[in-house]
Amino acid sequence: MQNKIQNPELFVLGAGPGDPELMTVKGFKVLQQANVILYDNLANKELLAISRDDCEKVYVGKQPYGDYTPQETIHELIKHYAFTKGNVVRLKGGDPFIFGRGFEEIIYARQHGITTHYIPGVTSMQASGLEDIPLTHRQVSESVWMVTGTKKDGNLSADLTCAMHSNATVVIYMGMKKLAEIAAAYVKAGKGNTPAAIIQHASLPQQKSAKGKVSDLETIAADNQLTYPAIIIIGDVVNVKN
Repeated sequence: MQNKIQNPELFVLGAGPGDPELMTVKGFKVLQQANVILYDNLANKELLAISRDDCEKVYVGKQPYGDYTPQETIHELIKHYAFTKGNVVRLKGGDPFIFGRGFEEIIYARQHGITTHYIPGVTSMQASGLEDIPLTHRQVSESVWMVTGTKKDGNLSADLTCAMHSNATVVIYMGMKKLAEIAAAYVKAGKGNTPAAIIQHASLPQQKSAKGKVSDLETIAADNQLTYPAIIIIGDVVNVKN
């Protein structure tokens, strides 16, 4: 029987938007020291090569709108490996605390006596600058709303209504199956002409994007073959350089 580790640790690490070079130096060092890595679908697999040869890599990804590893299973794996291997890195795409359920895993680990560490990651909306879309711009947008396109119950976030009536840039994560609803909400509010952009695979070599009016989000996606993983950016910052 394997001895139980006396000082188990969990590192919840943000892998960034996709480009492995956008991960932090601290994250790089943590991966080098990992005994086990539990990695997500959106974490670039190239990052796994940073770890030691004897590091165990376990896929616990969640395909958008498809097969997924239940969160309860991930929790159990965290506990299992923390007490049998000692050092577990939970590698998550983007930033683990922005629509990433990273804090849920931190809480679970602490409840079971596991020391926890959080290493921030660059979130995907910050890669909008690669398409010349600043999230804020003086005299155009002085704030940003981050909204999830799909809540736990599957509905569109009610916060979108508040966001669209402000002058803020609105960034919607996980919203590609809600394009019709998002467009309809803006049209109903009399804001259908608001500039919008969809960016897929932000920061990766296959990155692509398209711009238009928020009322035309479905057409924009279809005409340019845009799908998940993608972010939706709505606001005058989309056309700020024009």
